[in-house]
Parts: sequence; structure tokens; C-alpha cells
Amino acid sequence: MSTLKDLVHGQPVAALGTLHEGRPFVSMVPFAVLPDGSAMVIHVSHLATHTKDMLDNPAVSLMVVAPLTPELSPQELPRVTIQGLAVPCDATSPKYAAAKSVYLERFSQSAQMFDFADFQLFLIEPTSARYVGGFARATTLGSDALTASLRRER
Repeated sequence: MSTLKDLVHGQPVAALGTLHEGRPFVSMVPFAVLPDGSAMVIHVSHLATHTKDMLDNPAVSLMVVAPLTPELSPQELPRVTIQGLAVPCDATSPKYAAAKSVYLERFSQSAQMFDFADFQLFLIEPTSARYVGGFARATTLGSDALTASLRRER
């Protein structure tokens, strides 16, 4: 069975929930996790609806779900919904070098997109999370507990 740390570090994409003109909007984003577990890193285009939404209202959710397998029903799949704030992370940010490094470590094929002027890193800084480790196994975590759960060992 997957742990929260295994789930988040093992899945490369998440569903990103934003508010678009006051209504829920969900898209797919590749993501990485800062080594200290303090934020998820996404690299998005300013042409994308979700980027405009995050700039208008930084409150977001990320949902990461384990892959469906024959031995588990959909209700048993480990999953986590992370609520947080989307914070733009440009080259002047103290976390930029670490964010870019961890993102490219996971998605090396995205290196050329860092040369495009319309792409930008965002940090999803968690405020809370709801982790479901399987059927009838759910827990709510605050930001400190989530950060500790996602921190990489050195």
C-alpha cells in the first residue's frame, strides 16, 4: 500500500483546481516537490487558463491519485487533495534555483520551455491536505504535517 510520500513523489501529474470567473476549473499539470517538502512546483504558460486563474486568485487545490490497478476498486485508490496558495516563483525568488532544479530533475524534457518568455514557475504552498490511503482510511493534515511527510531524506 502506498504512503502519502510514495504517492506524491511517485506520480508525475496532478489535477489542478482553480477558480475561473468564480467557477471551479480543473486541469492537469506536471509537478515536482521541493526537497524540504514545503511546496509543489509547477511550470505553466501564461497562455493557459489555469495560470490566469492563479494570478487572479491564488487559492488552489492539487489532487494526486495512484494509478488504477486490477486488485483495487476506484474507492480504494490512495489519493491526496492538497489545498494551498499558488505563488509565482521568478528568477529573483530565493526558492527559484531549487524549484527549477527539482522540476528539471523530474522533467528533463521540459528544459527548453525555461527559455520561453511565457512560461513561469509557481510554488503551490500547502495550507492543508486530505489523504485517503484506501477505503475508510482518511486523515486531514495541516501544512506542517504535510511538509514533514513530503520531505526528502538527505
